[in-house]
Amino acid sequence: MEKRVYAARGAIFAENTKESIQEKAVKLFNAVVEKNGIASDDVVSLQWTMTKDLDSMNPATALRLGKTLIQASEIPLFCSQEAFIQGGRSGVIRMLLTAYMSHKPVHVFLDGAEALRPDISK
Repeated sequence: MEKRVYAARGAIFAENTKESIQEKAVKLFNAVVEKNGIASDDVVSLQWTMTKDLDSMNPATALRLGKTLIQASEIPLFCSQEAFIQGGRSGVIRMLLTAYMSHKPVHVFLDGAEALRPDISK
């Protein structure tokens, strides 16, 4: 089957510590890569967002420092603050990984983040 460009979504909850953000960013990235069978050469880019309460570390930096299933040093990474919505959940890291895949993406929500999108969580 021919590969097309798709975007896989993911989210995870983290505490506001460097250790937690690094652990959770790497865990989420690795889960999305594994569940979608993504190789280093397949990746186009990776967009991170995080809620405003998470200010100890950038998940893009965390990913570059962590142990990942595929090489992350060549991936174009970008991080921005999640839009603040009154009553919204705090402690959330979200990612959108754009990559070439031969199938529709599997979205990954971990560590309680399944509640954010029960309609697409697997």
